[in-house]
This record gives sequence, structure tokens and C-alpha cells, in this order.
Amino acid sequence: MSFAVLAGGLAAQTAQAADAHFVLISHAPDSDSWWNTIKNAIKQADEDFNVETDYRNPPNGDIADMSRLIEQAAARNYDGVIVTIADFDVLKSSIGKVTAKHIPLITINSGTEEQSAQLGAVMHVGQPEYEAGKAAGMEAKKAGVTSFLCVNHYATNPASFERCRGFAEAIGADFKASTLDAGADPTGIQTKVSAYLRNHPDTKGVLALGPTSAAPTIKVLLATGQAGKLWFATFDFSDDIAKAIQDGTIKFAIDQQPYLQGYIPVAVLAIMKKDKTTDVAKIRTELQNNPKFKARLATYGLQPVYGAKNISSGPGFITKDNIDKVVKFAGQYR
Repeated sequence: MSFAVLAGGLAAQTAQAADAHFVLISHAPDSDSWWNTIKNAIKQADEDFNVETDYRNPPNGDIADMSRLIEQAAARNYDGVIVTIADFDVLKSSIGKVTAKHIPLITINSGTEEQSAQLGAVMHVGQPEYEAGKAAGMEAKKAGVTSFLCVNHYATNPASFERCRGFAEAIGADFKASTLDAGADPTGIQTKVSAYLRNHPDTKGVLALGPTSAAPTIKVLLATGQAGKLWFATFDFSDDIAKAIQDGTIKFAIDQQPYLQGYIPVAVLAIMKKDKTTDVAKIRTELQNNPKFKARLATYGLQPVYGAKNISSGPGFITKDNIDKVVKFAGQYR
């Protein structure tokens, strides 16, 4: 037998040796590169726990297509299913076909912990928006911020207001009076932010809800000489945000650490399968103590937040202290 044939046979055996077969179904269209980090995390979790996880998504982001993918997953009898709650009302019926077969379910990314529980999931892995806003607000409070402007570029999404509300309640500010429906046009955002700060000169801080609102706000602060003087933080990450953190314009970026949304659910399902347990406390303890998982966290500078049942992927904070590591792995593992 030739070495090539022998090697091929060994490879086939290895491929068949996975201890379990899972699927992660997201709502993201093929064009959404943000999910590349989650795909990379799935691959590494598969390696670390000797399992195999398929990634499925509707090519154009159509939720009805996603629903059909979930129904197909139920029919295939996977050892575990991971889904995003992109639209609770549309997806609950198809997700119900998974749990009806007693296939372990974990929800990630979008949706709430309450919706996850209603769907019968083992846990939810994501960033609770109100809690993320509140955590950022607590940091602002330490810095003496008592009033702020929340620059909301996607007010059409109700969850966006939870970020502003959490921050406002942490510092004791009026949530509604502090929130600006800025729209998504960069020039429009710049004009509106500039006008707000001009009309509210006592504003102590600014919170942007992502790169779309952060970039124009950076321009306003630079143009008015307030960069580095007015307390400023943002959600999510981009090249502009990275530079602003490095030069002191932005204090920190609130990071939902997408890598964890891919890795943790695969790891949890693998532990459940291996240990034949649904005890979340035991599963969480084993995950936290797993040396391979600990090494991944250290390498990429990640910090999960462990709750009684759910594991939050955020909020993490990108600051001057850890930005070099984040920039190094951005788009791959961060």
C-alpha cells in the first residue's frame, strides 16, 4: 500500500471520528463579512472538542429561508442546533420542530434571553443590549459624566434604544432627552451631532451605537476642538474607531466579541454530549476550566460574562491597553 493511500485512509478515519455533529444557522446573508469571525470560531471549537459543526445561512438574508434551514436541521437529527433569534415570531414554529425532537438548542447573537428561554434553549450566548449600555454608563459615571448624547443611527431597531437607556440609567440622565435619532447618512449625522452639542454645551459625554455613527462624531469632535476633552465611547469596532482609541478621542469601544458566539455554543453542546448532562452549572464549570478554551481567550484577549444560565459574549471593552491585540486579530478572531 502506498503512503498516499495510507494517508488518505487515515484522513478518512479522522474525518469520521468526530464525537458529535452540530449545525449553526444564522440569519446573515453571504455578503456579511462580520460573520467570518464566528465561522473561524466554529472551526477552532470543532478542533478543540473533536466535533463537526456545519454553518448554514440564507444567502440573501431572507428569514423565511432561514426558517426552512432550521426545519431541515430538525429533519436531519443533528446532535445539537445553534440558531440566531433574528425574528422570534417567524422562527418560533420551525425552532419548535427542533426541540420537539429533544435536540439540544442554543440561541446566539440576536434575540433576548427571555425569548431564548421561551424557545426551550439550553442557553443564550450574546450581548444583552441594556446591560451593555449600562456597563458603559458605569464606566462613564466613574469619570464624572452626568449628562450625555446617545447618537442612534438605527432607531428603526427597538433594541438600539436599550443601549441608550442602559447608559442613561447608569449615570442618572434623562434617556429620551439624551437620545438623537441621527439617521444613517454620515453627513446628516455630522450635522445633527454638531447642532446638538452646540445647543447643549453642558453635555459631558457622547455614546455612539456603532461605526456608522462613531465616524461622523469623531469628525465633529476634531472640528470643534473637543477630541480627547469630551468623554466619548462607542459600540462595535472599525479602523476609524481603532485610530480614535489610539489617539485618545474615544475612551473605549464596547465589543460583543463575536468569536465567543461561535465558539461557546459548540463547546457547550460538545460537553453536554460527552458528559450526558444538561446541568448548566456543571457545563459552565467544565468550559471555564478547559485549558484549550482558556488558551483561546488569552490569545485573542476575550472575556465572556458568565450568568446563572446564559453566557454573555459582551460587553467587552476595547481600550488603549488591549487594542493592539484586537487590531492584530480584527476580522478573523475579533
